[in-house]
Amino acid sequence: MKKLLVLGAGTAGTMVVNRLCRMLDCDEWQITIVDPHETHYYQPGFLFIPFGMYSKNDVVKPKRDFIPAGVQMIKAAADVIEPDQNRVKLTDGRILPWYKSIYDFYTIEGALALAKRLRDWEGGRLVVNVVENPIKCPVAPLEFIMLADWFFHEQGIRDRVELIYATPLSGAFTKPIAAKHLGDILEQKNVKVVPDFMVEHVDPDARKLVHYDETELEYDLLVTVPLNMGDDLIARSSLGDELNYVPVDKHTFLSNQHPNIFVLGDAASVPTSKAGSVAHFAVDCFAENFVRYTDGLEMHPSFDGHANCFIESGFGKGLLIDFNYDVEPLPGRYPLPGVGPFTLLQESEMNHWGKMMFRWMYWNILLKGQELPLPARMSMSGKWK
Repeated sequence: MKKLLVLGAGTAGTMVVNRLCRMLDCDEWQITIVDPHETHYYQPGFLFIPFGMYSKNDVVKPKRDFIPAGVQMIKAAADVIEPDQNRVKLTDGRILPWYKSIYDFYTIEGALALAKRLRDWEGGRLVVNVVENPIKCPVAPLEFIMLADWFFHEQGIRDRVELIYATPLSGAFTKPIAAKHLGDILEQKNVKVVPDFMVEHVDPDARKLVHYDETELEYDLLVTVPLNMGDDLIARSSLGDELNYVPVDKHTFLSNQHPNIFVLGDAASVPTSKAGSVAHFAVDCFAENFVRYTDGLEMHPSFDGHANCFIESGFGKGLLIDFNYDVEPLPGRYPLPGVGPFTLLQESEMNHWGKMMFRWMYWNILLKGQELPLPARMSMSGKWK
């Protein structure tokens, strides 16, 4: 009996076991997935909780509901990976956060605490700060601050709120064309961008961020975007880089060091965001390659870094970006050239509804490893250079 062990029942891990469970011969393969947590979170939904658009029930479901019959699920945390012995040692761990004037929306606890704080906040300077790159999703901080603009308009206190986006980047986004489009939208919404801001430390008593050059940025309410790193398990197993990402071939996800390890999702050292769309396109490319690999065939360099992200911009509108390793986000229409119905790098109501529909698609299609009628590799059709 061949054995496949998957660590982590997050987006990528869950999609992988669903897809491979249908593609591999169950009489020959035993598939096991290990995760210490019982609850699966729809992470894009955390963004909407502080503004009352979603509740906790909209973003949580039992992980077991999405693990197919025939796959063994072990509720535990991995302590050390030992690839030379083809084994993983398990242990348990727990984190208890604390919130006061500094919040995040990258955990369910942080999003719920921030929702409670915003209900009675009377205004002041709200700073959204990216501590350091890489972050999980490059557009999420922009979505948050644009939704904050809408939310405070709805609360009737927008004139009492100063919105500031402090980022270590030189602009609003990592790529120049998208940075210009998004920067213009932030300017129209009276959001101030503070570029090249590298935080040396936070002074919570004085409520200020201190740059490495000792300049300061004061806040009344700070929403922080943390550095995204891989799990400490990777460091304990001596498998990763300085950010605990495992170096892999960026087209096939095979480890550079160990021929018995593939890495997708948050733990993979590939130059993409850690968004769900990336995991979906990655799994589409990986699953067929994995079957080829186990049959002794050469893998195809299938994955091109394809990512697309809806960007909620408030007031019932949104944007969409579509890009890959080599092509930056461009204006245009998606997925049908000239038709859309979604617009690239341009606000529209249809993009907002695309974002809203994504939650249903996530729970019912993507997480179950089903295929979408969209190519995994990025297409230039409909894009304007």
